[in-house]
This record gives sequence, C-alpha cells and structure tokens, in this order.
Amino acid sequence: MKSELYYKSKKITLNILIHLFLISVAITCLYPLLWMISSSFKTQDIIFSDISLIPRHFHFENYINAWREGGFGRNFLNSIIYTASVVFGIVIISSLAAYAFARLRFPGRNLLFIMFMAAMMIPIPGSFVALYVLLNKLHLRNTPIGYILCMINVGLSTSIFLLKTFFDKLPKELEDAARIDGCSKLGIWWHVALPLAKPVLAVVVVFNALSVWNEYILALIIFDSRKFMPLQVALKTFQGEFVTNYPLLMAGLTITALPIILVYLFMQKYIVNGVTSGSGIRMKKLFNV
Repeated sequence: MKSELYYKSKKITLNILIHLFLISVAITCLYPLLWMISSSFKTQDIIFSDISLIPRHFHFENYINAWREGGFGRNFLNSIIYTASVVFGIVIISSLAAYAFARLRFPGRNLLFIMFMAAMMIPIPGSFVALYVLLNKLHLRNTPIGYILCMINVGLSTSIFLLKTFFDKLPKELEDAARIDGCSKLGIWWHVALPLAKPVLAVVVVFNALSVWNEYILALIIFDSRKFMPLQVALKTFQGEFVTNYPLLMAGLTITALPIILVYLFMQKYIVNGVTSGSGIRMKKLFNV
C-alpha cells in the first residue's frame, strides 16, 4: 500500500507543474502586449536598442502625436458607432432567431438552421466578391449602413448557434409560468429568455465586438472615403513606404486595444460563467431564479 504522503506529494507536484505551465502560457500571451505598451513610451532611436519593458524615459507625447497625426478622432468615433450598432443588431436578431429555432415549430425550421450553420464554414474572405457586387447593386457600398449590415451578417451564424444551444436547455416550466401571467411569445423572449441568457450574451457581445473592432480588410473593400474608415485603417498612417514610426504606431495600437480590453474586463464574470458552467449547474441556477 502506498502511503498517504505519496499521494499528497504527487498531487502537489502535479499542481505545481500545471501552474507553471499556465504561468508560462500567460507570460507568452502578455509579453507582446506589455512590449507594445512599453514601446509606445520610447523614441524611434531606442525602441529596438532598449529591449527592457520599463523605459528609462517616458515620452507621453507619443500618444498626443499619434492621436493628432493619425486623425484618430473621427476614426475612433466610427469604430465605436460600428461596434455598438453591429453588436446591438446581432444580439437582437440572433436571440430572436435562436429562440424561434429552439421553441417554435414551422416548416423548413431544420433546413434554415442547417443553412445558418453551413455559413460558419465559409471564411470571410471567401464572401468578399459577393458582398462587393451585392452592395454595389444596392447602392450601399461606401456607406456606413452597408458596412454595418455586412458585419451583422458575419456574426449571426455563430451567435445563433450559441444562443439556440442555451435556449434548448431552458425549462419549459418557466415559459408556462410566464404564459399564465399573460406573456406573449415576445414577452417570454424579453422577460424570461434574455435575462437568463446573460452569460451566453456576454460571450456573443465580446466575440462580435472584438471581430468588428479589429476588422480591416472588409473596411478597405467597402469604403472609398477616409471619413468612413474604422480605427484600424488609421494605423496605416504611421507605416510609410520606407520608414515606419514604431513609437507612434505602438501608441496607436495601445489606444486601439484599450477599449476592447475594458469591455472584456467589464464582462469577464459573465464570460467565465457562460464558458465554464456545466449544463447541470446552469439548470440548477435557472430553477433557483
């Protein structure tokens, strides 16, 4: 018989190895972000000669110059408007569609759902030509509404899949109780389904906000006018044909990354709950509501 000390030491050793592995992964992920922030405070002369994460002298004027030279004001506002509009549209449309697929019975329901799922397998660049032609015929190219509609379409399939999976597990007793209280189908969706789906909605919001905020190629295809361009396109200002102003570029990247990091930190508890909660735990929480 192996002693109790053996099992305790084995468990401690295993935990140490797991934590060391996780710490190494975290450092690998965080180091480029820290290097970007550190480089944003340096000058062009020392950015590559001084590889330390703590600069000897902090040049805060890089952020002011990046904001002015990059014309970030208009582009920053554009990205906020695009992200908010697209995420709002995706949440409303995908939650309605997912609830309909999960609860309503209508002809062609399975076929429509399969078509949405099949769209997940098509890479975004594979649809660029079709989107360009369609927007031209609808006279929506080089317009914000055309870009917003395209980005809503990009995020719908995955969002519907996530929300339908959650709605399928909702106890029908909750809907029956709401129906007795006089709720219509839309009332049940609004007052029962959506509040209980907060963890999944948080995942949908963050993933789609990240997708819209970081979009670059589709914006270049749809927009001709710079005044409609999102923030990512403005970063090209610091990359010349022969010389790239890396400190200003790093400052611009830091400004660009900060809003989406704040959104993730704000919704982190909902995301963790939505990803890690098992179906049994989630069902228990639903019955306790």
